[in-house]
Amino acid sequence: MGAVIIRPRSRGVRSFFTDTLLLTRRNLLLTARTPELVVFAAIMPIMFVLLFRYVFGGSINVPGYSNYVDYLMPGIMVQTALFGGSSSAVGVADDLSKGVTDRFRSLPTNRASILAARTLADLVRLGYTMGLLIAIGLLVGFRFHNALLPVLAGVGIALLFGYACSWLFTLVGLMVRNVESATLAGFLLTFPLVFAASTFTSTKFMPHGLRAFANAQPVTQVANALRDLTHGTGSAGPAALHAIVWSVGILIAAATLATWKFRKI
Repeated sequence: MGAVIIRPRSRGVRSFFTDTLLLTRRNLLLTARTPELVVFAAIMPIMFVLLFRYVFGGSINVPGYSNYVDYLMPGIMVQTALFGGSSSAVGVADDLSKGVTDRFRSLPTNRASILAARTLADLVRLGYTMGLLIAIGLLVGFRFHNALLPVLAGVGIALLFGYACSWLFTLVGLMVRNVESATLAGFLLTFPLVFAASTFTSTKFMPHGLRAFANAQPVTQVANALRDLTHGTGSAGPAALHAIVWSVGILIAAATLATWKFRKI
């Protein structure tokens, strides 16, 4: 009988990038085969835009903004980045519960690429959703009031924050390992961060304690940076720096803990 040749487990930088691209393609193909997921993911931010633009927008006055939609859209973009990241928790928990992750781990695949591919695919989907959201915003009166490069920098910061959130919720999915629990955990984390922030209105109108929390937390920092870069108000440097520090900090901490947790499963 001939000898059975078993391919060793992939290691190294080259195998990591190769396997990550292959698994990312797999995740995106699964998304393409379930287009309702893409549609539903885009419907919620669009509903928030229409709700706050036409229902609540007339009663909200933000100092420094003559058109409320110019204040609203950056907040909705950051909210979308956060909510988009929360889908990672559900996806990871679903793969764990169905045994998909175990099958990947049994293959000669670079293990680090399994989580990296998940978050990279989520980033691609977030980029699509952001583009659609900006188009809807332009249709309802949103306008950029700054040069192209600052605007692109702002969108880039929002995507960086969304990518960091994907790793954060990947960690959540690895911890709960259950789709229902991952969904609930996502809501419990995202809603306080979104509504106790400058997402929809200025934090100046909040009670003192809540205002202190809102001004310090990452959603406010990223939203304010995006507003400064798209609207051209004030100096965008400090706000952008705070947003980047928050995003990179979350990314490093969450990716490290998620990778450690994944190895323990």
